[in-house]
Amino acid sequence: MVPVQQAIAEIRRGAEEILVESELIEKLETGRPLRIKAGFDPTAPDLHLGHTVLLNKLKQFQDLGHEILFLIGDFTGMIGDPTGKNVTRKPLTEEQVQENAKSYQEQVFKILDPAKTTVVFNSHWMNKMTSADMIRLASNHTVARMLERDDFDKRYKGGQPIAIHEFLYPLIQGYDSVELEADVELGGTDQKFNLLMGRELQKAYGKKQQSVLTMPILEGLDGVQKMSKSLGNYIGISDSPKDIFGKLMSISDDLMWRYIELLSFRSLEDIQQWRDEVATGANPVNIKKTFAEEIVARFHSEQEASEARDGFANQFKKGQIPNDLEEFTFTAGDEGLGIANLLKDAGLTSSTSEAFRMIKAGAVKIDSVKVEDRNLVISKGKQHVFQVGKRKFAKVSTV
Repeated sequence: MVPVQQAIAEIRRGAEEILVESELIEKLETGRPLRIKAGFDPTAPDLHLGHTVLLNKLKQFQDLGHEILFLIGDFTGMIGDPTGKNVTRKPLTEEQVQENAKSYQEQVFKILDPAKTTVVFNSHWMNKMTSADMIRLASNHTVARMLERDDFDKRYKGGQPIAIHEFLYPLIQGYDSVELEADVELGGTDQKFNLLMGRELQKAYGKKQQSVLTMPILEGLDGVQKMSKSLGNYIGISDSPKDIFGKLMSISDDLMWRYIELLSFRSLEDIQQWRDEVATGANPVNIKKTFAEEIVARFHSEQEASEARDGFANQFKKGQIPNDLEEFTFTAGDEGLGIANLLKDAGLTSSTSEAFRMIKAGAVKIDSVKVEDRNLVISKGKQHVFQVGKRKFAKVSTV
């Protein structure tokens, strides 16, 4: 086992809060492998780097010799956690839950060691719970305490409906810790209420209380809003090596350190050395390249990471347009095809709204010429190279 002080330093790295840290240190001092729990509702099977912040922390615990309990909330997923939402989340069907759960497992083992990870489903015990058991569980908490949860409080004060079944979600998440006898539970900062529920219920059921570790929400590429597919500021772990590398190279030098702290597996000593080098005049771009190569290798391969780095150098340092452009042919008709729709259909933007934003930002080019007219129409019988930002290109023909 790693010395306790070294272990707690690794565990603190990037964490928002540890409750209660003294209890966690006592558990580490026992020398036994701890049972580390993290729950995931299979609601969004396509993971981005924001999701991996928590997975990386699980990997750290795993490397420190502890047991990872990867809980897939197939039962709670059919309730729907409203965390961060101002409306009741639509429950998933059992078929959707199972399909998403399978996808989750395929993706998380790009980070976690499957041989050292126990995957559990909370339906295993929740399906056996009787209505009397559920009433007994619900008796451990009050409505007043439930309304202390931020999202419930806002909805209640705003006159928005809260379904009774939503109160069951944090109770069931907490009860999962009772069943699993978790020593530590991890979650995002938006999960703090639910994580602390686990402590309360373990105490109520005569179990030793878990420690709670919350992780911050990772900002997206814009450095402002949280990483989200809907906002278009994300890096998907299933993105191509070229896209992952290019997107990481686009982040600001300041944001780079936060990404490294939360996403890199490099040692604290290595990262401090990088900071010292930059402080004495080193170019942060070189560190960013090393970091981007690490992330690409994690989700693809070292060879593809090296090729992505070389491709980036060729494309952007030398100002080259890639040779392997995707090609599209669209029917323009007599009226032509609007630029926003063309960019969306070619996969250069996620939506026409994003296309308009990129045009306004001066990030759209046709044959290396900046587009300034958001209402530009491309007539039929044309072929152009379209570019969005520094990384996205496509050759489009209109007929």
